[in-house]
Amino acid sequence: MKCYSFFNKYNGLFCLLLLALASCQQVPQAKTPDHAKRWLAGDHHLHSHYSVKWDTSVFPPAPVIGGDAKYSIPLNAQMAAHYGLSWMVITDHGGPNRAKLALEQAYPELLASRKALPDILQFYGMEFDVPGDSPGGRHASFIMPYSATEAQQLYQIESRYNGRQGVPPGPEKAEDAFMLLALKAMDALPDKPLLLANHPSRLATGFRQYHKITPQQLRDWQDTAPDVVIGMTGAEGHQAATLNPDGSTDASAIRAEYPHYPTMGGYDQMTARLGGVWDSLLSEGRHWWVTGVSDSHGHYTDGWADFWPGQYAKTYVYAEKDYQSIFAALKAGNVFVSTGDLIDALYVDVLVKNTGRKATLGETLLVSAEDELVLRVRFRAPDGKNGGGFQPQVQRVDVIQGVVSGPVQNRNSDEAPNTKVTKRFYASDWQTKHGYSEFTLALGKVNHSGYLRLRGTNNKDEHEPEADAKGENPWHDLWFYSNPVFIKLTDTKH
Repeated sequence: MKCYSFFNKYNGLFCLLLLALASCQQVPQAKTPDHAKRWLAGDHHLHSHYSVKWDTSVFPPAPVIGGDAKYSIPLNAQMAAHYGLSWMVITDHGGPNRAKLALEQAYPELLASRKALPDILQFYGMEFDVPGDSPGGRHASFIMPYSATEAQQLYQIESRYNGRQGVPPGPEKAEDAFMLLALKAMDALPDKPLLLANHPSRLATGFRQYHKITPQQLRDWQDTAPDVVIGMTGAEGHQAATLNPDGSTDASAIRAEYPHYPTMGGYDQMTARLGGVWDSLLSEGRHWWVTGVSDSHGHYTDGWADFWPGQYAKTYVYAEKDYQSIFAALKAGNVFVSTGDLIDALYVDVLVKNTGRKATLGETLLVSAEDELVLRVRFRAPDGKNGGGFQPQVQRVDVIQGVVSGPVQNRNSDEAPNTKVTKRFYASDWQTKHGYSEFTLALGKVNHSGYLRLRGTNNKDEHEPEADAKGENPWHDLWFYSNPVFIKLTDTKH
């Protein structure tokens, strides 16, 4: 931990040095593309010291730098790279005049960090405060594509539409309908951003008792801006909330800080429950992706509730190492999520037997009723120990299939009763070659459109993710989830 103490002590000095280095830089400079596609780990929800608190004893309220998150952007980037990330998104949250603070202070620090640490690709974004929410609780990761005008485009949205912007925010921001106006404005930007709902069930009052964010709202958001709204976080942040600064567990603490109904294996119930919200959305044929984040505000060794970016949860995209390719892969759903470095590569292909036709994560395979389908899976566990000092092993992989039946009548539906675990694979069921574990499954012919997704765990006998107990050690309960492959039944053979 000596390196953390050093960076914490010199956090401000480090920023000043980087800002000086970048003082002549007015627009972002693209890194030379690396054209080899591979799995690249990232985090789209983390905070810098520009997630401020506000001093309301003066008018207008004054920002208190470091008030709600501890570290500079470059320190976050340094630690993200240390824990194996290739990309990250700074998503500081709002307040009375956060848009101006972001444009004039946070963005220049991001430019400096990009210049000083080019090997970690750093996207510009914010944690969008969803209008219609009082008090706070509804948030979304708002991710700008890399461009010379990214800061101005984000400022345009934040200054007008962010739910907490204004002194006080306008009365229109108390209405849910204002979120739909915000989404239309995002969709109209020259460079369309991406939006993912953060911790969607954090304020649920119980199991399937959604509050603040509901399945209907998720549907409404995506229907309003389908090129912008792409999904939600599954593996939630604040996973170190049960850890004391010395690494021991606090028996009274709540993992991920879900106060009323806990996470399940570290994942939000909207993702973790089989046949639940996520499957209900997928059963409509929606391109709805799940991700994993740190939501890092401060490290648990400093008395906060978080891991460093990439230390625990990682979102993997299959992309070239450049901004455009990573953004495109995230939007396309060529994505899987892993906690605790359970795996670092996952290849999932649904193939039509005796043809060259296949589809992978986020893609759709067109098939006829006569086509014979085969699932082929390869995954890899990282070499060495994870960020907790452990080397976990995958004990089981579940193949999950669901039916695509079209739009639901009940917009608040959280059920997909036809979604089932097709088969559970254990270590004895796969072969290991060249560091990869492999297995295949004959899927046969299909008589309806559907989708297939995977999940895996280090808990052999926990068939469904259980509600996380207080004081649970997050390093002992690890899961990975793939995003789906869609299978579309057509009338004719392709």
